[in-house]
Amino acid sequence: MRIDVPRPRIDAELVERLVAAQFPHWAGLPVHEVDPQGWDNRTYRLGSELSVRLPSAAGYVPAVEKEQRVLPYLAPQLEVAVPEPVGLGVPADGYPFPWSVRRWLDGTVALRAVALDRRAFAADVGTVLRQLRAIPAGDGPVAGAHSFHRGAHPSYYASEVVAALDTLGDAVDHGACVRVWDEATATAWDGPGVWFHGDVAPGNLLVDDAGRLAALIDFGTCGVGDPACDLVLAWTFLDEEARRVFRDAAGLDRDTWARARGWALWKSLIMLAGSAGPGDRVEHEAVLRAVLVDPVV
Repeated sequence: MRIDVPRPRIDAELVERLVAAQFPHWAGLPVHEVDPQGWDNRTYRLGSELSVRLPSAAGYVPAVEKEQRVLPYLAPQLEVAVPEPVGLGVPADGYPFPWSVRRWLDGTVALRAVALDRRAFAADVGTVLRQLRAIPAGDGPVAGAHSFHRGAHPSYYASEVVAALDTLGDAVDHGACVRVWDEATATAWDGPGVWFHGDVAPGNLLVDDAGRLAALIDFGTCGVGDPACDLVLAWTFLDEEARRVFRDAAGLDRDTWARARGWALWKSLIMLAGSAGPGDRVEHEAVLRAVLVDPVV
């Protein structure tokens, strides 16, 4: 979720100063900007074994404490690696937010993988999401503002869908979009809340040299609720054949897939109606086409 508000200046020099002042035992380790960068947070590699993660705006600050708390609980119950927090920094030196230090995770983001068997990758992701849902929810954070309402019902964003369709007019198939949205919002998760990641995107999935899933990162929008939001990868990154593999591995019902389709529709519509640049526009147009054509189930 993008938050378009003034953002603090974050660079390697700031990270060096923050680390030196608050974690002097790591002072002097080289700091390098990670590529690709995320929007919600800026990440820097610290030496060879650590990384530093800094929220880019106030709206992303709640994720810092949440990840510090939930990641150690989730990690031993998943078969792939997740970030391991090892330090929590405080606002200083003109930077206004808390920030964190984690163990470095090796791997290439799926978005940048040169050779990726998307069917095997889809099976890996579906399997780890099934594992995530099986973890006892306990006192996990219930979906809400901290997750940007991922894990809640997609109808939370109904007004944004309506506004986007009004803005886009004949540029999209209005009738088909409404049908997908109506199908999505006619269903609801009727079981106990389960763990969801909230941003299962190719930039948050690390693969090893063999192209197999090695780590799931960025739990900033995680929580307990409806897992439908975790299925949008089907349309944003997978081809038709891999979608079926993902569906079978994830093990969720038709209604959940209908809501997932609504989540994917919402994101593409608001991006196309808003600030998507030329490259992003092509991407979201492709996602929208896939959403309208393929319900996956």
